Amino acid sequence: MKDRLDDLIFYRKSCELWDLFWNDSEVLLADPRGRRIADQLTRSVGSVGANIEEGYGRGFGKEYPQFLRYSRGSARESKGWYWRARFLLGQEIVKNRIALIDEIIAMLSATIHTLENKKN
Repeated sequence: MKDRLDDLIFYRKSCELWDLFWNDSEVLLADPRGRRIADQLTRSVGSVGANIEEGYGRGFGKEYPQFLRYSRGSARESKGWYWRARFLLGQEIVKNRIALIDEIIAMLSATIHTLENKKN
């Protein structure tokens, strides 16, 4: 049975971000200075998708937009941690990750706005 959660583009992009981070973490963990960043990114990047999943699982009441806001906050945090990792990961990788995160943030913001307008 197909999970309709997979139809959400911002959810699929959050999964893509996790996969990219998984590879990035190898580089970060190889340097003592990158270990703290890897730990923080594990939490924040993981939280982007996890909050979408939890909110979706609770249904489409008023909790769903709130969990999308949590996800957006985690995405913004991830953006900051990726910026801090630029010296270890390289400017090009960080630029690409931040572009993906910006896409996710924009989609989450648009969805939150749509859901809140339907409510009113």
